[in-house]
Amino acid sequence: MTSGARRPVRVGLFGLLGSGNLGNDGSLEAALGYLRARHPQAVVDALCGGPEVVAARYGIPATRLHWYRGEYRTASRAGAIAGKGLGKLVDAFRTAAWVRRHDVVIVPGMGVLEATLPLRPWGFPYALFLLCASGRLFGTRVALVGVGAAAIGDRPTRTLVRWSARLAAYRSYRDALSRDAMRAMGVDTARDEVFPDLAFALPTPSGSAPSGPPGQVCVGVMDFHGGNDDRARAEEIHRRYLDGTTRFVRALVEDGRPVRLLTGDACDAPVVAAILDAVDSPLVSAAEATSLADLMKETAAADTVVATRYHNLVCALKAGTPTLALSYAAKSDALMARMGLGAYCHPAREVDADRLLEQFRALEERSAELRRTLAERNLVAVRQLESQFTALTAALFPAADHAQALREAS
Repeated sequence: MTSGARRPVRVGLFGLLGSGNLGNDGSLEAALGYLRARHPQAVVDALCGGPEVVAARYGIPATRLHWYRGEYRTASRAGAIAGKGLGKLVDAFRTAAWVRRHDVVIVPGMGVLEATLPLRPWGFPYALFLLCASGRLFGTRVALVGVGAAAIGDRPTRTLVRWSARLAAYRSYRDALSRDAMRAMGVDTARDEVFPDLAFALPTPSGSAPSGPPGQVCVGVMDFHGGNDDRARAEEIHRRYLDGTTRFVRALVEDGRPVRLLTGDACDAPVVAAILDAVDSPLVSAAEATSLADLMKETAAADTVVATRYHNLVCALKAGTPTLALSYAAKSDALMARMGLGAYCHPAREVDADRLLEQFRALEERSAELRRTLAERNLVAVRQLESQFTALTAALFPAADHAQALREAS
């Protein structure tokens, strides 16, 4: 290397990426867009849940997050239990070695500091702790960018999440509730900022708003069983959610409305199948979206959206379509309030089809007004994310350049 040459900054991306969750992959896509636009010389790779998908779809080298391939399957036999236990030890060394090869590691978006869905401490919270601890040990700056957080009741999970946040070099959140939750868990958030979800940085689909008589409704469904503290009544919650959502879809069909079912994760497919079987109408169809861009196109073509998954809501709101949230966590309520639709939330744990239909009709009566509101709020979100990316560059890349200069000098 000549005296004036510089080695490109090495950037790692970390998370449950390429694992079937479209929201997570949308956050990855937004982070890659930022890196390619502002730091095109950076060398980028990933440590993630689905390395084959990430490598094929996004064109970056990717390594499997866990050594043990059955990490997210329930272990009941002695061999599986031993494999998981050994995997935890091996992952500590694998993660440390991967982190050490990088100047910067970015955890793009996702609810990595929350347990609003069922979660075990030795799963992703442990993996995130290994990442942040390795970053502190080797001087690699780990950034939690636009992440979600929430109060956590389970003590081991809460401890791992709190220490992960403390050890990270940079933190920003996708809503103020997330920052407040981390402050309540003992993290100093005085320098942490709040920006819109990273998915608002993705391109908006082209096309005009639907016109004419009432048309298609997108209904985003979820394999919802409650949160981490609801395990004892998970099946009851799921049955109530599915029954209420099915009744709502049936009511729309009886009104002659075409319904398009959306998902956000591979695990949602059985819910779609159950609704199709129960309603059994040519007016009901299922989308086969493989990205947030696909979801945005679906929601942009609809008159109205009713959705559960957080990033189904993000896609509909970014597309500018009037949206009603089947809210399963405070993050959904916060998102809807940010976009000016705070009045249109319905509890996912207690779906009342009659009440939901009333809210839906009230939403449609204000459709034109709400589309104007969403257009204004989306412009604000884009400007705020430009500020996020500027802040991220200031926080991470000068430090990486300085570390590189020190290594070259030695």
